[in-house]
This record gives sequence, structure tokens and C-alpha cells, in this order.
Amino acid sequence: MKLLALGVGAAFAAFGLTFRGPRARFWDRMTATGLVLGGLALAADRDARRARIGPREVAVGLATAVGLYGIFRVGDTVARQVMPRGGEEIGDIYALRSLRSKEELAARLGLVIGPAEELFWRGFVQGRAGYLTATALYGGAHIVTENVTLIGAATIAGAYWGLLRAVGVPLGALVVSHVVWDIWIFLVAPTEASANALSPRQAEE
Repeated sequence: MKLLALGVGAAFAAFGLTFRGPRARFWDRMTATGLVLGGLALAADRDARRARIGPREVAVGLATAVGLYGIFRVGDTVARQVMPRGGEEIGDIYALRSLRSKEELAARLGLVIGPAEELFWRGFVQGRAGYLTATALYGGAHIVTENVTLIGAATIAGAYWGLLRAVGVPLGALVVSHVVWDIWIFLVAPTEASANALSPRQAEE
């Protein structure tokens, strides 16, 4: 229990530093956070160390990434219509793409950030705290962003991957799912309105 508290505390502190620091270095801090949390998961969690990616994990990962992408396509429309600042907040998230090249972002998301989040949150945390608590903590770690749409999106994604883990989907498949979904929705096929419009913050840069 002490190890869980230490890990979650480190995650909340790291997310705070990541989202509150200078915007220009966001991806450096996000990558460092992934290295720290992923390293902790590998050091402390046997399931994380045993995670493997084979043909079955790739197939399941791709299928579940498609499912979550569909959910977010619908959610984007709802957020823009229901949330007072939904469109602006979604734009702020996509504006982070302008800080690095697509190739560099794909490498960071695919090699560090995506895998680390699954190993830590769905492996280390959920294995000790359970599905509901892990999902709440994952969403809660994003409160520091003060972006209500991002907090909601993180909670939904965490609930989705967490449920898959709870019903027995291998951790390796979730790593594939998270990486594919990250790269697809953020770099390849972002929600249409976001892809065609600059947020107020991006327009200032």
C-alpha cells in the first residue's frame, strides 16, 4: 500500500510539473514523466515486466484502438455542443502538436509515453487499487490541466482501457491500443474541426 501511495503521489507531482511548466518544453517533461512512471512500473510490478506483444496482442490492440477512436469522434461533437469551452479546450490540446515535428511526436508517444501510461496506470496502479480507483486516479491526475474537456477525455479513456484490463485483456494489447490511438487521434486523423482550426492559444504562438 505504501508503494502504491508513493507511485500515485509521484504521478500526480509529475503531471503537475508537466502541465504547469513552460509550454515550449511540454513534450520533454511529458517524456520524462513517462520514463519515471514506466520505470517505476517495471521495477515494482511483475505483470508489467511480463507484458509481451505478439500477433494476438497487436490484433486486439488495433481493434480496441478503433473502438475508442469511434467513441471520441462522437464525444468530440458532444463536447463542442455541450461544454461551454469545449471547442477551445479541444483546440488547446491539439495546439501542442505545433511544438515538435510529427515524426518526433510519434516516436515519443509510441516508444515512451503510451507504453508507460499503460504499464503504470493499468498495470501497477490498477493491479493494486482496482478498476474504479485506478480510473478515478487517472482522471484526477489531469485536474491540474484545468481543461475540463481533457479531464473528461482522460477519464473516459482510462475507464475504457481499465475495463479491458479488468476483463482480462493482456497488458501488451493495451500498450498497442494506447500507442495506436494516441498517434491516430493526435497526429493522423484528429477530429475534423480541430484539424482545421487554430485555438486562441495556438494563434498567439
